[in-house]
Amino acid sequence: MIREIKVSELNELLELYLHLHEESVPEMTENLKKTWDTIINDKNHHIIVKEVDGKIVSSCVCVIIPNLTRGIRPYAFIENVVTHSDYRGQGFATECLQYAKKIAKDENCYKMMLLTGSKKESTLKFYERAGYNSSDKTAFIQWID
Repeated sequence: MIREIKVSELNELLELYLHLHEESVPEMTENLKKTWDTIINDKNHHIIVKEVDGKIVSSCVCVIIPNLTRGIRPYAFIENVVTHSDYRGQGFATECLQYAKKIAKDENCYKMMLLTGSKKESTLKFYERAGYNSSDKTAFIQWID
């Protein structure tokens, strides 16, 4: 089943993020609770999950960003695309990205963007097969301490 995350599934999502780049599940602090509350109540912030046998095995985030250009049409930003290592290669992340695209279309977005830190050819080809390209724009990152 592909769907948006439920309020009660924060811990499952944080466990899944161990298969992304996190090294541990963060402690349940007030800051974490406040951040989760902000995300879950933001109509423009969508956490999409793939559930298999009652377990969240893949996810991505789709944020709709209001915009004053392109006919006042928003755009979508995709982040935190991840699949549990035991479930990779089965098309689950692709399903999450397709669901995100449906949200973006429903919100009248004119484009979708994502960034990846991966240099692996298989990861880059995965995004190309999903309809993304790396030739239209140049991305720059500035990390803030």
